[in-house]
Amino acid sequence: MPENRRPRRTGGRKPSRSPRPTPKPPATDGPVIELEVERVAHGGVFVARHEGRVVFVADAIPGERVAARVSDQGKEKFWRAETVEVLEASPDRREHVWAEASVDRAPELRPGGAEFGHIRMERQRALKGDVLRDALSRMAGVEVGVEVAPVDPALAEGVSVDDGTGWRTRMRLHVGADGRVGPYAARSHSIVPVTSVPLAVAELAALAPLGDRFPGATAIDLVAPSAGDPAIVMVEGDRPARGSRPTIEERVGDRSFRLDRDGFWQVHRGAAATLTRAVQELVDDDLFDPRAANHDLYGGVGLLAAAVGDRFGETVRITTVESDARATEHAGANLSEWLGARAVTARVDRYLAELEAGSGAAERARLRDATIVLDPPRAGAGREVVERLVELHPRQLVYVACDPVAFARDVGLFRERGYELDELRAYDLFPNTHHVEAVARLRAIV
Repeated sequence: MPENRRPRRTGGRKPSRSPRPTPKPPATDGPVIELEVERVAHGGVFVARHEGRVVFVADAIPGERVAARVSDQGKEKFWRAETVEVLEASPDRREHVWAEASVDRAPELRPGGAEFGHIRMERQRALKGDVLRDALSRMAGVEVGVEVAPVDPALAEGVSVDDGTGWRTRMRLHVGADGRVGPYAARSHSIVPVTSVPLAVAELAALAPLGDRFPGATAIDLVAPSAGDPAIVMVEGDRPARGSRPTIEERVGDRSFRLDRDGFWQVHRGAAATLTRAVQELVDDDLFDPRAANHDLYGGVGLLAAAVGDRFGETVRITTVESDARATEHAGANLSEWLGARAVTARVDRYLAELEAGSGAAERARLRDATIVLDPPRAGAGREVVERLVELHPRQLVYVACDPVAFARDVGLFRERGYELDELRAYDLFPNTHHVEAVARLRAIV
């Protein structure tokens, strides 16, 4: 499946990106070496060793022996390689759910976005748990068991739990200079031809213009909202063509959310409902004060603020903070039934700095009694945001995270400053990829 805009904000804008140079294409003429695959690494690759050097190898499984072509020898301490033949297969290996991404195809022609598609679902989730557990141990000093749960089928109609297909409601296909459409090859910006997109929901799979040409376009976006018809959008440059910003509706249970069609929403059909339930369950009743200065940081169009409001009632006081003005506008409308809800357009770090500097004694007390929900981008909250939150000293934090390393780093920062990881859950919101979603409660202990 194409590597789509990585979701990082539950209901807000697309994640911001700093300019990056086009990655160097993997070598196609490197040496082929035999490797004993040891363990999983963060990023969807696996660790092996060759003559003492670490090799990160793709399309393998721990315990296998594979022949792999070295694709990058640019680092002294490690190489990167792509499996070209499985010499001794793991019992967890299966036929790849995306035929074009199979090891039977040359590595440079395998589409990215389904890097775990050759692994049985149970083992996929176990490997994701291993990555999250290892990150928390190394970076936060927390030893905790991690069980990655599949999405409840009742929350994701039409999604296959058995093979992890049919879940993507957003998808980007890229367009080459000749107008041909396709996904990027794994770890590359080269467009490769495919005849199927099995991770997409059925209505997008049927709509995907895989055999068509789009001269002048840079990409094709496909969107399948939970309410209304799916759409295909031609992208010119960085924005959809024609300059308009139509809106769509997403439904979570009995609640509707309005957002821009090109704005951010969770990609898995059942993800928004899964995270709503998780946040509602992880907020500790004994620590929650509806009159406190409760916040939803990186709040997007208000999904998680609404989760808190639905759990504790319409008198809840909560402020959602999001840097994208359009998302904040939608959040204000989506949360309009709550008298105590407000939506603020601001960068979270700057907002917290102003809050700290401008709060009087009464507001400081309400902040100390507060529950803070935060769903930062893939890079995590980071040191500055953590330090400013700690200065405000809220009772509890509910942290939604998609990157295990950034999350573990932030947990470590919070622990150094008087907060402990109180409860952790993990969800497989991105089947057949290496991504995993974590939702955690941190509690002030000093």
